Amino acid sequence: MPKISWKDYKAKKVFDEYVTPSQKLRPEIKKISDVITKYSKRKLQDTVKNSQNTISSRGITFRVYDEKKPLEQFWPLDIIPRIVTKKEWTKISKGLLQRLKAINLFINDVYNKQNIFKEKIIPKKLILESGNFRKECLGINPPFGVWANICGSDLIRNENGEFLVLEDNLRVPSGVSYMLENRMVMKSVFPEVFENYKISPVDEYCSKLYSCMKSLTKFKDPNLAILTPGIYNSAYFEHVYLAQQMGIELVEGRDLLVEKDKVYMKTVDGKERLHVLYRRIDDLYLDPKKFNKESLIGVPGLFNAWKKGNISILNAPGAGVADDKVIYSFVPKMIEFYLNEKPLINQIETYLCYEKKQRKYVLDNISKLVVKPANESGGYGILIGPKASKKELEDYKKKIKKNPRNYIAQPLINLSTSPTISNNQLEPRHIDLRPFIISGQNSYVTQGGLTRVALKKGTMIVNSSQGGGSKDTWIIDN
Repeated sequence: MPKISWKDYKAKKVFDEYVTPSQKLRPEIKKISDVITKYSKRKLQDTVKNSQNTISSRGITFRVYDEKKPLEQFWPLDIIPRIVTKKEWTKISKGLLQRLKAINLFINDVYNKQNIFKEKIIPKKLILESGNFRKECLGINPPFGVWANICGSDLIRNENGEFLVLEDNLRVPSGVSYMLENRMVMKSVFPEVFENYKISPVDEYCSKLYSCMKSLTKFKDPNLAILTPGIYNSAYFEHVYLAQQMGIELVEGRDLLVEKDKVYMKTVDGKERLHVLYRRIDDLYLDPKKFNKESLIGVPGLFNAWKKGNISILNAPGAGVADDKVIYSFVPKMIEFYLNEKPLINQIETYLCYEKKQRKYVLDNISKLVVKPANESGGYGILIGPKASKKELEDYKKKIKKNPRNYIAQPLINLSTSPTISNNQLEPRHIDLRPFIISGQNSYVTQGGLTRVALKKGTMIVNSSQGGGSKDTWIIDN
């Protein structure tokens, strides 16, 4: 069978991670290219099959919902890694740490002194109208003033190769287990591509998370747990994985009880005090006494226990107030206001539909823009103007006019591409990148992240729930 060749690999009009506009391999790619091009198409096919078998044997799955029915699927991994130089990553890491520091200062300010409103940096009305603002959190100060202990920031590269922040996921960010498993699978099925590179490890994430959790309590030997909605949650694999890796309990709401504002786990030996809880449940379902009364997956009384300092919760309830695409547009101003610094990493120009002039621009140019609801996730509810029908555009205009606060718009940026296996050959596919940032007593940025790839030709939707896949992400020494 013929060998893999770059001859037919054509990346057009976008930044490609492997080849330059003149179709030359980037310097950092040469070593891996030497390995890949020695492969026959059959050997490549066998390697892909081995990766799929390994994923199956390791039980790496996720859930999608089709017609309200959960379907379990094996995790899609493309074996051609994404490569970023350490020099570039050092700059990105500093920018992400700066960004999360400012965001946490903002959240703490919102629920306490509210100086940012007094100085008229952000209109207070925007916060009060946010679906993620929790008035119940006013006056609370979590350990170290950190509300978002775990953040998954989505990055993209524009046509010039510059990394930009697309959004910050601060409520219940997911995907880190797949980042870790991608590396394990790659080492197992494609070991030869690792031989000529010094690749930064990602496997310290769980120990960093464990240390962060322990730092949130004064107890010397605390009980830690992960709170899951249960087996039908799309990220249940991740909940199990993280609990196993850290050697802590995985619990559901029914496994916990609150007495005298203290939280206990129900065990065969009786009640056991719980000190730190990593919740993977949205705010509104966390405590039926405080939020959604019909929630069957939360823990009655949990919020008051947290409020009184008897348990630490990460991410803290209310952290999602900064996980709002409208508030995202103000992060550069937060950095300047709280840190007196310029942003080290840029973000995408954003039009706010609540503002009259910007709304007019969006409505007049909707066919050229990407329009997003403020509080949706998973790629749902997004309108990609250039690919939308006239009816879709008109319907979306009505939505914007009805509730302008709930929509933002951004220019359509062609995501960078990376070689991806399709029909036993390499074809460019659009990608993004989600690194994970941990913040507590100390801060940490993963040396890499979850690269998500749009497996379907021509699309830029990378979410696994909508047919996307993933790649291992390598941070290499220059």
